[in-house]
Amino acid sequence: MFSILGFTVFLAGCLALPIKDPYSYSSAVGQGGGTPFASYGEGRITGVRVWETNNNYYYYYYNNNAYISGFQLRYGNTWSPVFGNEGSEKQEMELFNDEAIVEVSGKYNPADYICYLVLTTNMGRTLSAGMPNHVSFNFYPANMGNELRLLSGRFNGAGITSIGAHWGLVDMEGAGNRTLETVRETVTPIY
Repeated sequence: MFSILGFTVFLAGCLALPIKDPYSYSSAVGQGGGTPFASYGEGRITGVRVWETNNNYYYYYYNNNAYISGFQLRYGNTWSPVFGNEGSEKQEMELFNDEAIVEVSGKYNPADYICYLVLTTNMGRTLSAGMPNHVSFNFYPANMGNELRLLSGRFNGAGITSIGAHWGLVDMEGAGNRTLETVRETVTPIY
């Protein structure tokens, strides 16, 4: 009798375990000066644009030839605003059906900008922009099956000064698939 009661209590305890959060956040890297941003949209990310600025004057004096000046994500058929600004060189990638971004990596200069950005998909394709100088970073989801939902960070008049990645599941059948609510829940406002 006590063994049945003990077994029942054990099962009830297992059911009471917290469900693992389906979302994760890769903490921002970079100097972090300027205006905060967080991309948003409805549905899956279906395209990416990244602008880089090649500045030979900057290279001559500071040994850095390029940095990420801005980016834009497309959710479904709608492009987000440009975060940062449109620099001299644009790299663009349109994702295939069932393709998702599963890794964000690159390099940053702790004194100023994100220097190099690489977005990798679950199909092994990559988009890269900038110059691979300085400190490396590598973002990926904490949970299997998650994909990039939004990017957040800061930018100033010249480029992206910090970047972080938010990961989650995309409910392709549900209508309430907005990342703006996720932004409001996970990004701390700066006053």
